[in-house]
Amino acid sequence: MKKDKILGFITQFILTTLVIAMFTAFDSPAQNERYTLIVKVEELRNSKGVVQFALYNTEGSIPDTKFKAFYKMEKAEITNGSSTISFSGLTKGRYAINVLHDENENGKIDKGLVLPTEGIGFSNYTNIGLSNRPNFSKASFALDADTTVSVKIIYK
Repeated sequence: MKKDKILGFITQFILTTLVIAMFTAFDSPAQNERYTLIVKVEELRNSKGVVQFALYNTEGSIPDTKFKAFYKMEKAEITNGSSTISFSGLTKGRYAINVLHDENENGKIDKGLVLPTEGIGFSNYTNIGLSNRPNFSKASFALDADTTVSVKIIYK
């Protein structure tokens, strides 16, 4: 009787170990992979201030005029009319970028009557207007490898 219980315990232990090993072996490496996203802007109208790079990963998070819905944010210096930032440790998914040429370094989009007085840009956008307002669906892109994205800065 004791022998049967011991064999049953050993069998159960081995089966449990095998099941755990199988799940670990078949765990998708993509779930654990991390990627780097490099974002570049060029042709800034001057070297005043900094460039603010906001990264988004949630549907409906853009537009975000007060910069409250971003996933990650970084600021970078301007050199020769260009600026670059790197977001590392990102998982596979959909991301969008909002860039602000923050000339007065106040961290917000300054506006005239309606339009921004500082340069702004979004991934996948070359112009912005009433009929072409930024949103996450249009600005987003798939990230599944290390990637470099260029964003056009638009001045009005």
